[in-house]
Amino acid sequence: MPQEPAGFSLEELSAEAGTLLPAKEVLSLLDLNVDIDLALDLVAPIDLAVAGNLNVAAPINGAVSANVLSAMSSAAAQSEHGVMLDQLISGDAVAHAPQATVVDQTHDTVDGGAPLPPSTGSPAVVDPLPVPTADATTGSLLDGDLLNVNVNVNLDADLAAPVAGAVALNANVAVPINASVAANVGTVGSEAVAVTNQQAVITQHLNDVTAHAVADQDADISQ
Repeated sequence: MPQEPAGFSLEELSAEAGTLLPAKEVLSLLDLNVDIDLALDLVAPIDLAVAGNLNVAAPINGAVSANVLSAMSSAAAQSEHGVMLDQLISGDAVAHAPQATVVDQTHDTVDGGAPLPPSTGSPAVVDPLPVPTADATTGSLLDGDLLNVNVNVNLDADLAAPVAGAVALNANVAVPINASVAANVGTVGSEAVAVTNQQAVITQHLNDVTAHAVADQDADISQ
């Protein structure tokens, strides 16, 4: 028969002593330091000038006939189209859009007001992250926060978009359309006839006309 282990006596339990745990120390898992100095200069001066003299003619003639699921049926479509166009444009279409823009965005300041260093074309030098050292008092690397993030962002953005546009147009447009459609669908012994006649005489004249569009813009922007 196995013997049961003897329990602790009162004298043995009294001899036991307890020690309080030390104060909780937090392990620094992540130490991130980000310093971003960003300056954006965006300028979009746009100058637009369009001038046009147009003669447009689109005579369209169409005839369609169809028998769909029809027996002993006939479909006929006839379209006659006679068009005479006379279009004359005599004039000037002038679009003038000069743009004089002076944009000064060279005095950008970032990093709390300090001017940006001149660009040398060499790669940026980034200071390495500091190497943690042992605490002089405790000699432990475990002191600090779980997450220590220090982010400094200095942003200076200058946006300028002066736009100048001018459009001038002289146009003659003629679109005579003639269409004829005949159809038999699901019929027996049927006849569909479509006849259309169109006679269009169109005369368009623009004499001594001038379409003049001027868009002068003088923008002096200092940011």
